[in-house]
Parts: sequence; C-alpha cells; structure tokens
Amino acid sequence: MNGAIRILVVDDHPGFRAGLVAMVESSDEMKVVAEASDCAQAIDAFKRHRPDITLMDLRLPDMSGVEGVMALRAQDPQCRVIVITTYDADEDIYRALQAGAKSYLLKEMTAEELRSAIQAVARGETPLPAQVAQRLASRLSRPALTRREFDMIRLIVRGFSNKEIASEFGITEDTVKGHLKHLFVKLGVKDRTQAAIMALQQGIIHLWNASTDR
Repeated sequence: MNGAIRILVVDDHPGFRAGLVAMVESSDEMKVVAEASDCAQAIDAFKRHRPDITLMDLRLPDMSGVEGVMALRAQDPQCRVIVITTYDADEDIYRALQAGAKSYLLKEMTAEELRSAIQAVARGETPLPAQVAQRLASRLSRPALTRREFDMIRLIVRGFSNKEIASEFGITEDTVKGHLKHLFVKLGVKDRTQAAIMALQQGIIHLWNASTDR
C-alpha cells in the first residue's frame, strides 16, 4: 500500500471518535479521510472516499456494526474493516469476523495497539489480541445454534413462556419443549434461567435489542 493509509472512522460517540482520530493521526503513515456516526453515513462516506481501512463500532444507532460490515462489503468485497467495541463476548467476536471484519479490538486498547492493528490489516493480515483470540476459540468449540434455536433463546430472554413461544411459531408446546431440550444441551445449561444468563454473557443476545437481535 503506497502512501499514507487512508481511514474512515465510524462511531456514534463524538468524544471517542475524536480520540480515535487523534490516535490514528499521531502517525505520519495514517490519515483519517472521513468520519461517520452511523452506518448510513459510513456507507455514504465509503462510497465517496474509498478508504483503505474502516474503523467501526459494534453498536450504532441505525443498525449493528456487524450489519455495517456486511453493508460495506456489499459495496466492495475487498474492503477492510476493523471492529472497535466495548463488547468482548464470544458471539460478538464470532459474528463480526464471520461478517468479514479483519480484526476486532476493544476500546481499552492503546494508541500503539490500534496503529499496529491498522498496519497489519493494511498488509493483508488478520490480527487479533490474545483475549479476543481466546474468546473466539471458545465460541468455535461450541455447536452452532440453528435459526429456530436462536429465535427461541431470544424469546426466552424476553420472558416468553412455552405457550407464548408456541403461539409465536405456530407449533405445539410439546414441540417447543423438544427444541428447548436440544438447545439446553447445546448451551450446557439445565433450564431457561441459565440459558438466558448464558445467552447474555456470551453475546448471543443483547438486552438493548433483544426484540430484533440477529
């Protein structure tokens, strides 16, 4: 990559976004070419500036950062996105990387760690901090949930009863019980309460969008 690495910064918190810009531009090898506070702005900025690397928060006002990564890759399959977030749960990391993110950094990172990751991604690498790599390994060791199982755990987190879940999907309560039995085995839990706690701890579901989480 010739010249300074051109960067798009996407975060809805102005203070943190300004901090990212300052960390990036403390190096002569990098230049912030655009900023955005949501995914819609990010897509527009990406189209106009075609940055080498996009730094993207995981939680944004209009859609999730994972959806944002997919939207940018729809514009350019070769785009390079580094997710920067406070969320370090297994499922968050897995989803972001599955969507096509090249790295996943936590907001407690140092300026040196950020610049190092940017340089590595610019070289075509996919760097992951040790903590993130460990979380990813933990997630990969678990069986994946089916779409139906995911929808059911989302409803459990929202407090739905078996009868309400059955009504939601147009199936019998016995069928719901059968699905939940398999789900609990996959998650390694004994009941609905443990399943809900694990889903929240591992980032399978987030309270802030449990009604629409994907």
